Amino acid sequence: MTKVLIVYTSSFGNTKRMAEAITNGARSVEGTEVICKEASEATADDVRVADAIVMGSPVRHRTADARVKKFIEEVCEKLWLTDEMVGKVGGVFTVGGGYGDCGAGSELAQLGLLGAFAAAGMILVTLPKTTPGFQVAGMHWGPHGRSGGSQMEPVGITEEMMQAAWHHGANVARVAAALRDRDLLAKGNISPSPEILAMFA
Repeated sequence: MTKVLIVYTSSFGNTKRMAEAITNGARSVEGTEVICKEASEATADDVRVADAIVMGSPVRHRTADARVKKFIEEVCEKLWLTDEMVGKVGGVFTVGGGYGDCGAGSELAQLGLLGAFAAAGMILVTLPKTTPGFQVAGMHWGPHGRSGGSQMEPVGITEEMMQAAWHHGANVARVAAALRDRDLLAKGNISPSPEILAMFA
């Protein structure tokens, strides 16, 4: 079985809906097991057993929500030190409104999430413009659910946005299945010393 972990946090339910769409998309790929967890509940063991991780967040002042950052700093950073995420597949998504008619910092937030995955040596799955729903939820890096209008009025997540999320989940699962149990990336660099590792224990 290919194992996909979805990690997210949600304040008004919109990010949760996108996470559920990604979960359903990943589950549509035969032989895929999906675990969907709030960032505060996801553990290092969840990450260790996963072949792929999709991380999602509301946008907060052009960056990820603090609860998702805590997961990165307290879980992913330790696994980065021990190289336990190298070769896993990663994808991201965001949700947010914002004032004006732009992504309200969603691109910066997604790049920050992807940066954490890239530092961990993961293989990144982005969102090609051929993806159904891209015209309303496409960000190149991953789907973005625009949950607020140009005057910051709540509008929620549309079915087209959910469609882009569904396909993103399926794309990540297919890539993870194709790469599962394949040791493709070079190794040989020295891990941090036991003293350094102990500082993060």
